[in-house]
Amino acid sequence: MGGLSVTVRTASIPLARPTRISTRVLGAREFVLVSVERDGMVGTGYTYAGTSGGSVVAGMVREVLVTAIDSCDPDDIVGIWEAMFQESLLIGRRGAALRAMSAVDMALWDLAGKRAGLPLAVLLGGSLQPLAAYASGGYYRPDDGEWADAVAREISENRAAGFTDHKIKVGGLSVADDARRVAAAIAAMEGEGRLALDANNAYRSVAEAAKAAAAFERAAGDTGDTGLWWFEEPLSPEDVSGHARLRDRIQTPIATGEIAQTRHEFRTIIELGAADIIQPDAGVLGGVTEYMRVVRTAETFGVQVAPHWHANVHVHLAAASTTGITVEHFELSKDIYNFERIVTPETRLAYSGGMLTIPDRPGIGIEFDQQALDELGVAV
Repeated sequence: MGGLSVTVRTASIPLARPTRISTRVLGAREFVLVSVERDGMVGTGYTYAGTSGGSVVAGMVREVLVTAIDSCDPDDIVGIWEAMFQESLLIGRRGAALRAMSAVDMALWDLAGKRAGLPLAVLLGGSLQPLAAYASGGYYRPDDGEWADAVAREISENRAAGFTDHKIKVGGLSVADDARRVAAAIAAMEGEGRLALDANNAYRSVAEAAKAAAAFERAAGDTGDTGLWWFEEPLSPEDVSGHARLRDRIQTPIATGEIAQTRHEFRTIIELGAADIIQPDAGVLGGVTEYMRVVRTAETFGVQVAPHWHANVHVHLAAASTTGITVEHFELSKDIYNFERIVTPETRLAYSGGMLTIPDRPGIGIEFDQQALDELGVAV
C-alpha cells in the first residue's frame, strides 16, 4: 500500500457489571485497532465499533480501504482520505465504512507525528498546555442501589478526583425518576461546577424532549453557576430539524453530533442551528483529517466544541483548535469507557485538578498492552 503495511485487530472488552443507557444494555465494548507501518515505524489508530460489529469494521479496512489506497503517496494523508472516501461510495460512506476510515486516518497521523518526532497536538499547530475536562458517567447500574443515591455518590467521587464538571445519563427511567437523579447530582456538587445531561436519543418527539428538559431544569433549580450545562442528544441524531426546534423551546443548550459523520453532516447541523455545542468524534466522523475540517468550520461560525469520547486522541485535537470548551473523560475504574484497559499504564492519560495532560510523546502517545490484548484473545 504505497510503502505502507496495514494490520487490523478487533478487541472486545467486557464490562464487569450490568450497565445500561436509555437505549441499550452494554455488555462489552468492541474496538478496532489499526497499525500502519512504514520504514520500521508504526502508527496506531483505533475506533469504537459498538457493543458488537467490530469484525464488520475490521473487514472494511482489509477488504476495501487497503486496496483503495494502495497506489497513494504515503505522505499524502489528505489524498489517502479522499481515496478511501471515494472507494466507499457504493458501500455506504457512513457507519462501518467511516469508522474504518477513522481508524486508518488516525494511524496515519500517529505515524506522521512519530516520523516528525512531535506530539500530534504540536504537529497540528497546538501546544501541550493542559486542557479542561469533565467527568463522564452516571450510567444506570441496578446493583448500585437507589438511583438518586448512586448518582450522588458518583458525583462525590468525581469531585474527590479533582473534577468540578460532570455528565450523567437521562432517558432510561421515567422523567420524574431522572429528575430526582438530576436534583441529587446538583446537590452533591455543592454549588461548584456544571452538570451536563446525556439522553442517548431517548425521546421520540420535540414535545416529549421539551417536557423532559423542563422537568430537569426545575430539578436543577436556580443555582447560579451550578446548573445544566447542556442537554445531549435528546432526539434521534437524524432529526436535525427537531434539535433546532427544541433548541428554541428550552433554556438548556443543546449538544449533538457524536454520531454525525463527515463535514457534510456537521454543515447541516450548523446551518440549521441545531446545536449550541457540537460533539465531533474522531473515531466516528472520519478520523483526524475530517475532525480538523469540522472544527475549522465551527471556528468560522463561532460554534463551541466538546468532543465525544476518545480523550486519548481528542486532547491533541482540542489543543489545535480555538472553540473547544472541554474534553470528555472517563475514570478507568468506572469500567464504562474501558479502552485504556488495553493501553499500557504509563501511556494512559494523566489528569490533575480536572485538567488533562497532553502526552509529550511523538504522535498520539499511546502504546497497546500486549499482555492485555493476549488475555482478551485479540489476534491479527
